[in-house]
Amino acid sequence: MSEWAPRRFYTQAHVVDTDGGFILHLDARPLRTPGKAPLVVPTRGLAEAMAEEWQAQSEKIDPRTMPFTRTANTAIDKVAPQHAEVADMLAEYGDCDLLCYRAESPADLVARQAAGWDPMLDWAEAQLGARLHPVTGLMHRPQPTEAVEVLRARTHALTPFELAAFHDLVALSGSLVLGFAATFPDHSAEAIWALSRLDETFQQELWGEDEEAQAAAEVKLQAFLHAHRFFAHCRTA
Repeated sequence: MSEWAPRRFYTQAHVVDTDGGFILHLDARPLRTPGKAPLVVPTRGLAEAMAEEWQAQSEKIDPRTMPFTRTANTAIDKVAPQHAEVADMLAEYGDCDLLCYRAESPADLVARQAAGWDPMLDWAEAQLGARLHPVTGLMHRPQPTEAVEVLRARTHALTPFELAAFHDLVALSGSLVLGFAATFPDHSAEAIWALSRLDETFQQELWGEDEEAQAAAEVKLQAFLHAHRFFAHCRTA
């Protein structure tokens, strides 16, 4: 049996100014989230990105091809009602950040981690006001409370739309620092992603490529790049 998909019922997707932001109309009908809330987004750029997704649909609508709409729905229906809980969950990465856990060996990996990750910890101190410290091994060692709380406050300061994208930036990279770095213009999203994959890349160079693992990594990369674009649209009028 073929998978059912809703048929396109509209001619034009366009952006309309509204109280509190911008809303997408399908012909004369304002779009709503799956939770039936008005799909109002904070910037015209984000609304136009959603409009392009809807306008690009063919005879049948495929939600898998509309990541901007999907993330906006998540921001409104899921993140906004539990903003504090989501922010707290992500802030916990600050106490166990990927960049802080270093290998004991081999020497090549130890050197590569230091060369790639130490500058990012320095960046976090300079740009975010939080100094995290690297440790050797995988056992958890608490980071300084003041640094963790600075990162927590910054996470809570994000809007629901920013937080929806930030969730993927952090969860996919495994690093609160890299997640924040992706929201600044200092580094490219691709460079940040490469830093998050440093260990995997090293293992791949040793043992060769695994096609299944490569395919899974590519899916994660595209999700990370989308989250980066979504966050940028949240701050661009």
